[in-house]
Amino acid sequence: MFDKILKPALAAGIAIAAISAPASAQVNGMGYADIGLSVAGSQALQTGFQQISTTYQAQAQQAEQLIQQRSQLLQPLDTNGDGQLSDEEAAAADDNLVQQAQSIDQQIAQIQGPIQMARLYVVNQIGQQYRPAVEQVMADKSVSIMLAPEAIDFAADEMNLTGDVIAALNTRIPTVSITPPQGWQPTQATVQLLQQVQQIFAAFAAQQQAAGQAAPASGDEVRRN
Repeated sequence: MFDKILKPALAAGIAIAAISAPASAQVNGMGYADIGLSVAGSQALQTGFQQISTTYQAQAQQAEQLIQQRSQLLQPLDTNGDGQLSDEEAAAADDNLVQQAQSIDQQIAQIQGPIQMARLYVVNQIGQQYRPAVEQVMADKSVSIMLAPEAIDFAADEMNLTGDVIAALNTRIPTVSITPPQGWQPTQATVQLLQQVQQIFAAFAAQQQAAGQAAPASGDEVRRN
């Protein structure tokens, strides 16, 4: 599923980098940066995720086929049509079908495991450079206080230093490895950071899809007029 939004996700990274262009105005000693946007907009993440998509293309296709198979299997049981199998629906379902679905879930998890670990490792490497990149930007911009967006109600546009942090990350870590060392395990912070990145990409993909659906409608309206 994630690979379906990979191309718009990479476009999102480019868009993030462009929108968050380094501010030239004075920030009066204060600024803010978004770690999720910074990592998502970095060249290392875009390149790393593209390499993962290429390396694990066959596995991703296999997982997608299994997801479709599971969906078709459970569709008759999804009485409320929400795309999920609730406890009540599972209790009323044939045990054999439920067991088949659970077996497919295990296969999907096994296939997607290495892909997810590769993504986590990419995010981990970039995340480790986030603080040094922020410190570099603070020194360059003479900023003494750097805040997270959630700590701010209102701020001038020039206080947004996310673009500067992306530029610093691109310099500090232009590329990353997609192969975790043997025995490597992600921290909870890395898992949360990947979730932030995926949410950013998914939101961007949804916006692109909505824009694509709206465009033909506008065109039809013009032709009717």
